[in-house]
Amino acid sequence: MRFDNILAGAIPEPRGRDGIVLAALLAKQTGARLTVAAVQPPAWTTPGPARAEETAWRTYLEEQAESTLTQARQIVGDDADYVIHMHKGSGRGLVELARRRGADVVVIGSAPGGGKGRIEIGSTADQLLHSSSVPVLLAPRGFADEPPGAFERITVAYRRGPSADAAVVSAARAAAALEVPLRLVTLVVSSGRRVEVEERMLERLRDQTAADLRAAARGHRRRLEVEVEVLEGRNVGQALATASWVSGELLLCASSTGGPLRRVFLGDTSVKIVRAATCPVMILTRQP
Repeated sequence: MRFDNILAGAIPEPRGRDGIVLAALLAKQTGARLTVAAVQPPAWTTPGPARAEETAWRTYLEEQAESTLTQARQIVGDDADYVIHMHKGSGRGLVELARRRGADVVVIGSAPGGGKGRIEIGSTADQLLHSSSVPVLLAPRGFADEPPGAFERITVAYRRGPSADAAVVSAARAAAALEVPLRLVTLVVSSGRRVEVEERMLERLRDQTAADLRAAARGHRRRLEVEVEVLEGRNVGQALATASWVSGELLLCASSTGGPLRRVFLGDTSVKIVRAATCPVMILTRQP
């Protein structure tokens, strides 16, 4: 995974600051080039008397986009490129722009409706998380209010399989680029009360999961500090809550194996992880 070129989506709302601040933090720590983009819908082209309305609408869109980028510039300063891109869908517009500019990751904030410190998936994120050809990084609501000074650790939600193993390789490269330790965690979701046979099966699952984590970490410890941990709870949220999380945490998830190659595709478990996480989450593209 490279962090040479970062694309951040900007919107004319206070919550848009979260994605901008997160992207600026990543760019600062990696020395990447940062592009901040405002995606606006194209004005309609209706001949006749509606021409005046079209002109007024186009002017309004341009002013709104410029205002959005001005707000972003107040956060980032001159250490970024600022562009306006026209597309009917904000998420699809960012996908298109990322391809054109050769971005390595796209960064956006949370949709409205989620709690502070949590991530809500809206229409923009949904479009990105089902079609982006580069990883997508999501900022929790309120991230810009108290951002960490730097990333301190990368945690990977790991489940044995080719896609997850490729995610560990990508995460190790990212950890090396950020100069932070790497942690691999596997979530074990179990019911509360269990009969003896279920308890024995669960114990075997814990042992197998721990072995899988050790195997996944093997080979990366020569150049990185790597720790592994099994997280258990009655649901994804409870399991995540059993772990300790540092201020500068970055959580990585692999795309669903059912999605297209070289694209981001969010599966059911990843959706639950994203919504339960209390730190920025990056969804990787599916690797062969």
